[in-house]
Amino acid sequence: MKKIKFSNLERDKTVNKLKKTVFDLVVIGGGITGAGILLDAASRGMKVALVEKNDYASGTSSKSTKLIHGGLRYLKQFDFWLVKEVGSERAIVHKLAPHLVIPEKMLLPLIENGSYGKWLTSIGLKVYDILAQVEGDDQRKMLEKKEALKLEPLLPKKILKGAGYYAEYRTDDARLTTENIKTALQYGGIPINYTKVTNFVYENESVAGLKVKDALTGEAYEIKSKYVISAAGPWVDELREVNNSKKGKQLHLTKGVHLVFPYEKLPVKQSVYFDIPDGRMMFAIPRGKITYVGTTDTNYNENKDNVQVDLADAIYLISAVNNMFPDINLEMEDIISTWAGLRPLIHEEGKSASELSRKDEIFTSDTGLISIAGGKLTGYRKMAERVVNRVAKKLEEDYEIETKKCFTDEIPLIGNDGFTSYKDVKIYIKDLYSRMREDGFEEYDAWFLVSNYGKQSETILAIYATLVGGSIHERLARAEYRFGVAYEQVRYPMDFFIRRTGRLYFDIDGLRNLLEPILKEHMLLFKKDTEEAIEKYRSILHKEIETHSDFSFDRV
Repeated sequence: MKKIKFSNLERDKTVNKLKKTVFDLVVIGGGITGAGILLDAASRGMKVALVEKNDYASGTSSKSTKLIHGGLRYLKQFDFWLVKEVGSERAIVHKLAPHLVIPEKMLLPLIENGSYGKWLTSIGLKVYDILAQVEGDDQRKMLEKKEALKLEPLLPKKILKGAGYYAEYRTDDARLTTENIKTALQYGGIPINYTKVTNFVYENESVAGLKVKDALTGEAYEIKSKYVISAAGPWVDELREVNNSKKGKQLHLTKGVHLVFPYEKLPVKQSVYFDIPDGRMMFAIPRGKITYVGTTDTNYNENKDNVQVDLADAIYLISAVNNMFPDINLEMEDIISTWAGLRPLIHEEGKSASELSRKDEIFTSDTGLISIAGGKLTGYRKMAERVVNRVAKKLEEDYEIETKKCFTDEIPLIGNDGFTSYKDVKIYIKDLYSRMREDGFEEYDAWFLVSNYGKQSETILAIYATLVGGSIHERLARAEYRFGVAYEQVRYPMDFFIRRTGRLYFDIDGLRNLLEPILKEHMLLFKKDTEEAIEKYRSILHKEIETHSDFSFDRV
């Protein structure tokens, strides 16, 4: 696919388009749901824009467990429809971006007095395979104790009875969001970040667009549109309040927390989905240099713009890990990073946080505002299809405008230039490494580039070849930053370190080492930013590092 410039250095051109165009649809929210809607609507031929008040994926969509999974635990709630849909979607999303959505075998230990018995696990995983249409080597296997310990020696020998072994997929949620947005550019979609909705435009008592404020320039302007979809995640109800339509069903926010450890501290050979003594389940997932664990599921009624991992969260997860892996003995000081995000679920009276359905729901107000909430990362494409179907029907009925049927299941995401499977991705990583090692890079560096950018790695390496000064890793990161500014609408170093590369979570030492070189690169690109602005960014990054990694008792 052709690379389209997508930069805040040319923001005035984007803003002018937003001011002058009467859109068929405007989407509020630059998370994975909004990104999926943008791509779906644009590819059907609609004139569509997307506005995000902060950076893309800055809310829930950079803070999930980062799995494209079929929701095995929803079988316990007899939610067969959800399991079938998201189970089937896994293979589709993997096909669209095999460099981003990676096959991941999952081990489900069976322990004495655990949540899952051998017989029920065997039946459950079989039903899971049938519903999700799993084929070949990915179909579930039931393992005896010796087989399970061979795959994962850290499991508790005394209470282990065996294991289930099945297939899931791992991803980077923020990168998946970004690539959906960038792919939508190919079809004429117009996204913009750092643009906050302040109100709605009304005509004849119907929503006819948005009033917005540019967070970078302070300018207020209007965007006209036939229809508006709010895909604002945890902020959906706030926008319904602005629209005077917050009635009936409402959101129920729950917090999910994840801890990151050096791989050496928790050297699981593969992903494990295991019991917590209180009856919940959690994941341990190895990824490059680290292993991360999660998640919690607790009610949340605090500041939605500043969701943090607290000491109680960390103690809870560490205790759960040490219970399942008794030879590990993790401690608070072993935590190198964390993240916490919100699930915008639909409230159901009398149900606990973990019992609430993960199904998405669509609300349409009397003034025509369409809101979508709930759902799972895995099901983002189908969520988008359902809500865009509604808009397509309205366009035909109200304006006699016909649109195409949804075909996002056939649109490769940016970065997937010819990959047909993860086998192709692994071959490409080896090829890239064979070229990069001449400069002194390790195989990890090639893996990092490809798992983030796919074939776009070639553009980054071409930029790298033009740079001088500093270490090879500094030059490569500067090349990434230039790429992010030109092609991924990066405006601040925080966008780059947190959402475009995930370094805050997966390579926090890399962030520390690259912070100053990236700030210098930023000054070269954004010449209008003053020394005071750069100092502010430096302070914010240091604060982010501290917030996500410091769990000393004097912090609380």
